[in-house]
This record gives sequence, structure tokens and C-alpha cells, in this order.
Amino acid sequence: MSKSGTIANRLLPTLTGLLLFLQSALVVTGGAVRVTGSGLGCPTWPECVPGSYLPVEGQAEGAFHAWIEFGNRLLTFALLFAALATFIAVFRSRRRDLRILAATQILGILGQGVLGGITVLTDLNPLAVASHFILSIALIAAATSLHSRRHHPQVRTSASQVRISRFSLLHLTLAFIAIAIGTLVTGSGPHAGDVDAPRLDFGITTITRFHSAAVWLLIVVTVLFFLSPNLRFETKRWIKIFFILTLLQGLLGYIQYFLGVPEGLVMLHLLGSVLVWIAAWRIRLSVVRKHA
Repeated sequence: MSKSGTIANRLLPTLTGLLLFLQSALVVTGGAVRVTGSGLGCPTWPECVPGSYLPVEGQAEGAFHAWIEFGNRLLTFALLFAALATFIAVFRSRRRDLRILAATQILGILGQGVLGGITVLTDLNPLAVASHFILSIALIAAATSLHSRRHHPQVRTSASQVRISRFSLLHLTLAFIAIAIGTLVTGSGPHAGDVDAPRLDFGITTITRFHSAAVWLLIVVTVLFFLSPNLRFETKRWIKIFFILTLLQGLLGYIQYFLGVPEGLVMLHLLGSVLVWIAAWRIRLSVVRKHA
């Protein structure tokens, strides 16, 4: 391998880790935009205000809201640079197994920019906001796969029993459903990102109960999955991590609900959803992938 290829290979763990961190941070900073009511701090797109890509002094939305929203947009650019750097490192290191994953990061981030624009131009339509979050979940999954292969190539494998593979797929699906219903809770709740933003026509108590039921079902399936025979050590380890994270996330969800969803707890809950999803994805990877 050439000198540049060796350097690129050494940089891969750092770059993929940075990419995963920034993808996760985008979710949390997006939450900061919502809970501070800054979703229309930059009321147009791709410019912040007509005639300027930066917030301008004296704009009607206020400097605080404008810079909160603009900061979230800047993070997307940082993400794009990290994705491009990772893609270059993948090519220089001759890791053919990582090329598609690295390319999807770039395409997905560009898609996030377009969805972000649609979200602003539709005055924070809750379905647009939810789609923005769901795309982030998909990109976090891809970044997790990328980071998990940072040292060694991996190949698809079969679980020792078909039941284990199906159980892991069911578990991952339920985790996604719980998170997706969570976006409907957000779309029906008070943190719209702007006082005039539309809300979904769901009773907040009703949709929250659906979300809670999905989480409880996920916890039950997690316990049954852990008790399955012939699980690999890595799978059991990630199930334990997932179980602890999900219990903490569920507890936090109940606390924030009964306290009237205060802003700080909403931010923690968003971070928790990211960590739960990463753990769920690592469980699936531990079942269907192994080192080449």
C-alpha cells in the first residue's frame, strides 16, 4: 500500500467516528432549534433572509433565533466536509467494502439539505420535520455500519439459528417503529419550532400512549431476545447495553411527560433516542456481520 493509502487507513477510525458523532449531533441541535422556537429564525432557504446567507442585524426573527437556526445549518456543512473526507480516505485506503456506505453519507447529507429547505418553506410542517428526523436515523445507521468496519472488512453471515436472525430483525423493526411514533408525539406537542407552526391533529395523550406501548413491547422483545439460546457474546453485550439505554430513555420519557415536556429533558430524550437506535443497529450488525 502507498504512503497516502497507509495514512488514509489510519485516519479511517477517526473520520468515521467524527461522522457518526456529527450525524448524532445534528439530531440534538435540531432539537435545540425546536425547543427554543428558532425553526424560522432563518425564514427562507437556502439564504437565511432574502439577500443574505447570514443572519442580519435587526431582522424581525431576532438575533438569538436567527443564529440558533443558522448554527444548525452550519453543522450540515461540517457534516458534508466530514463525509467527503471519509469518502476520500476510503478510496485512498482501497477499502472497496466501504465505498457504498461512504457515498450514501454524502448523498444523504445533501438530501438533508433539501429536506431542511422544504421544512422551512412549508413553515415547519410537522411531517416535513419528522421526515428530516427519519432521514437522520437512516444516516446514523449507515454511519454506525461504517464505523463498525473501520479496522477490518466484514462479510454477511448467518446466525446459528434462523430464529435469531428473525428475532433481531423484529427487534430492529420495533425500535424503528417506537422512534417513528415518537416523531408523531413531537409533531403533536408544544415544541413546534415556532409559535405559528402547524401541529398534527393527534390528541397528545393518545399518541403518547401509543408511543409508550411501542416502547414497552420493545422491552419485552428485548428480554426474550436475550434469553434466546446460542447468541454470540457480542450480541448479548449489545442487548445489555440496549436494554439499559431503553429503560433510562423510557424513564426519561415518563418524567418529561408528567413535567410538561420541559426543554432540557426534551433535548436529553432526543439524545437518548439516538443512542438507543445506535445500540439497536449494533445488535443487528452483530447477528448478520462478522470479520472477513
